[in-house]
Amino acid sequence: MKKFFAKIHLWLSIPFGIIIAIVCLTGAILVFETEILEFCYPSRYFVKEIKSEPLSPAVLMGAADQQLPDSIKINGIRVSSDPKRTYQLILPGKKAACFINPYTGEITGIDDGKGFFMKIMRLHRWLLDEYKRDGSFAWGKTIVGYSTLVLAIIIISGLVIWYPRNKKALKNRLKIKTKAGWFRFLYDLHVSGGFYAALLLLILALTGLTWSFGWYRDAFYTAFGISTTSKQTHAPTSAVPQKTAGERGSKKHPKTDYTQWAEVLANLQSRYPEYKSISIQDGSATVSTAAYGNTRGSDRYSFDPATGKITEIQLYKDLPKSAKIRGWIYSVHAGTWGGLTTRILSCLVSLLGAVFAITGYYFWIKEETLEVQTKVNKNKHASLAVKHSFAIAKA
Repeated sequence: MKKFFAKIHLWLSIPFGIIIAIVCLTGAILVFETEILEFCYPSRYFVKEIKSEPLSPAVLMGAADQQLPDSIKINGIRVSSDPKRTYQLILPGKKAACFINPYTGEITGIDDGKGFFMKIMRLHRWLLDEYKRDGSFAWGKTIVGYSTLVLAIIIISGLVIWYPRNKKALKNRLKIKTKAGWFRFLYDLHVSGGFYAALLLLILALTGLTWSFGWYRDAFYTAFGISTTSKQTHAPTSAVPQKTAGERGSKKHPKTDYTQWAEVLANLQSRYPEYKSISIQDGSATVSTAAYGNTRGSDRYSFDPATGKITEIQLYKDLPKSAKIRGWIYSVHAGTWGGLTTRILSCLVSLLGAVFAITGYYFWIKEETLEVQTKVNKNKHASLAVKHSFAIAKA
């Protein structure tokens, strides 16, 4: 039985190992995207001096209007509860934002959402292939999907191979020796480390597959008692609807009245003393409070742009399971569900996934090289034996 699973483990790892290593490594990088950006661009995310009260949204929008070119369309504002942080002006495009000092109105930086981390995300999900918004076939997405499916099989087969025959073998399978040479260390890291990382790595693979295959996503939802009545797409989405080319080229915000946004903001801040962030757009607002669990869960409000009066409330706790599961899948996959601890674990396990793939190639190449060398040595000995026999015969 173990020999059969060993062959599966090997022959699936050889063709898919490189892709698995890329997906795992990029996934590990994306876990701490925000922290890396904040470290690289501190002036973009943090203010130099905290003053008594931040400026109103209307004043900030007016200040941004004076500093930004007309080609930039501002769709909304995201207010952080941390007084040390800048506010974000929401721009069209995934993760695109303009950062503004809430006390002075100074623009501190612009992120067009197309930089290094967007490339890492595209590599992680589509191998840099273009995403097909119409749901048509895409090579990158398909290759990543099947590689992730193969990773799940490799993990399961690896556990079968790892399973020890007795208690003595169990002790050895649980140890990672660091003083017995590099080969032994890498071997133990692959075998023992693979056992420790298997469960979480399998969870990351199984949740990641929901972005790759519709049939798998439907089955996944069904397993949690959620019916799938409509086809879901997973294109990159911004916090607001995308604008047409004509809208992007027009004046930044000619029709929006920001005077009522201050009232809406004050209203929501009083309702949520411990909010994480509040995003306001023309006629709608979103309040994020979750630090654990489904970190994408939020309460949504609609308001009258002319008066600032709340007209509709949609609380996260009242949503059906079908509206919550996507956020939960993301939170588990990205490791955000348990705060910093689970994010660190997800990052380490993802890194180990890449290490397992690379060390697997190392052991395979070393074994193949050893077999070739053994055959060469056998041929040499056989040749010498034949020559010796001929020499004896001639004598």
